[in-house]
Amino acid sequence: MVRASVLALATGVLFSSAAFAQTTPPRPASVNTQPRVDVSDMPRPIDMHDSVWIENLTMLEVRDLLKAGKTTALVLTGGIEENGPYLTTGKHNNVLKAQGESIARALGNALVAPIVTLEPGNPARPNLSPGTIVLSQATYRAMLTDIATSLKSQGFTDVVMMGDSGGNLKGMQEVAAALNAEWKGQGYVHFIPEYYNYGDVEHFQETELGIHEKLEGYHDDYYISAIISTVDTDGIRMPERRKAGKFVINGVSLDPIEKTVANGLRMVQFRTNATVEAIKKSMAARPRP
Repeated sequence: MVRASVLALATGVLFSSAAFAQTTPPRPASVNTQPRVDVSDMPRPIDMHDSVWIENLTMLEVRDLLKAGKTTALVLTGGIEENGPYLTTGKHNNVLKAQGESIARALGNALVAPIVTLEPGNPARPNLSPGTIVLSQATYRAMLTDIATSLKSQGFTDVVMMGDSGGNLKGMQEVAAALNAEWKGQGYVHFIPEYYNYGDVEHFQETELGIHEKLEGYHDDYYISAIISTVDTDGIRMPERRKAGKFVINGVSLDPIEKTVANGLRMVQFRTNATVEAIKKSMAARPRP
């Protein structure tokens, strides 16, 4: 009798819940149900924020910067990969935070699209290293195509593609060629291989900074750590390495950190100078409609 009563109670609760679910209207996805104000032609109500990163600007700020002549957009590709025991997997993305800022400001008429943080590769490759995330080549090219097309659609006339990882370059070059053929001068994509100049950076480090590395076999270098240190010392695990007595790479100490940051800034400027020169050369050769 008790078991029957419990079963009847449970059945009643089940049917009551089902009836409640059928009669209770679903809650709106958002409490903000007011009609959205069209702000596309609204005068900007606040001062312009000083940033070259599109994701850190409001829509009105991007609109007004476009009107003011900032019609060049930088599309930067990095990656998430194994970089040894001391650098985070986002090594290339951290480098791009420093280089993107510097290059855009040096050009004067450029904004930076959100960094493409994943690189192309084989996602199903056996024994992919922990933390590594890659896109298929088709997905990578499709992403670059859609980013460039989005930028063109809102008024950017020149899209500049640069990769900080060697495996990124071929896909960027192919997407640039395909889009330029499609756009027929109505906007242009510049592929800048000169940006990927780590051999020159290493030579600069040796001849101008007097720093010579003895390679330890890690996917890590002093010049990479120095550039990253200008934006994020956690990206090179400074506190943890100091505690462990490991704040050194390839035989070169990263302390004092102030010196490493200063060297990093000089290398950022070196890469910026070479890249800006290449971009201006490509701009001058660009076909006009």
